[in-house]
Amino acid sequence: MRIDKVTVETDDWDIKTFSLSFVNQEDEADFKYIPGQFVELSVLGKGEAPFGMASSPTQPGRLEFTVSKIGVVTTALHNMEAGRTVGVRGPLGNGYPIEELKGKNMVMIGGGFGFSTLRALTNLALDETNRDNFKDITVIYGARRPGLLLYKDDLEKWGKRSDIHLHLTVDTGDEEWAGKVGFVPAVTKEVAPSSEEAYALVCGPPAMIKFTLPVVEELGFPPERTLLSMEMRMKCGLGMCGRCNIGSQYVCRDGPVFSLAKLSRLPQEY
Repeated sequence: MRIDKVTVETDDWDIKTFSLSFVNQEDEADFKYIPGQFVELSVLGKGEAPFGMASSPTQPGRLEFTVSKIGVVTTALHNMEAGRTVGVRGPLGNGYPIEELKGKNMVMIGGGFGFSTLRALTNLALDETNRDNFKDITVIYGARRPGLLLYKDDLEKWGKRSDIHLHLTVDTGDEEWAGKVGFVPAVTKEVAPSSEEAYALVCGPPAMIKFTLPVVEELGFPPERTLLSMEMRMKCGLGMCGRCNIGSQYVCRDGPVFSLAKLSRLPQEY
């Protein structure tokens, strides 16, 4: 795929979003995915790494990936500009259960860099071709500080809509910040979204997930309607390297999206 656009997401320049287009029309026609799935992006001579789709299938012809500069492959990607090409292997894994979510309320709870696949799902649900398929949509999203919030254009658009409840929070605000200040679990408890006919979808840093899950349970979301994305553990994408296994399950093959009910039956090593 060809890099068409590179967007710097954060004020420290450590996170960028890459918008890619297909070089071959046959590849574009064959590439079907749902939010929550991922691909392996490869840079010649550097290797490959897994990334969840940050774009929605309702945006045909392109894919978006949000990349944090933390290693060899991600640094190589950060050094690439529009016009360069990268390898894409996928789509891989299982995404969010779209058919189960239809007709339900959705509460998206995300933190930091882990918000990418929730952004994809939110944009899919808000698209005019899909909006009637879903009931209330609540988004609770936080970062350490305002300059680290991703997808600012999307957040601005969502904030202007009447059919989505958007709650933004930061650990530490600044003089210009007018949103909430506090950790995501505390804000989730404060907002107290209803669990009636609702799914809670949680994705973020491990510490955020650890302290958010008790809040979600307290609000009445049952384990089978609490969905988590475990993509941080993945490596090869094929269930071969063994890095991502949780008991008998492989995150890259059986996930990365799991219900809390399923995870509760596995060894508590996630």
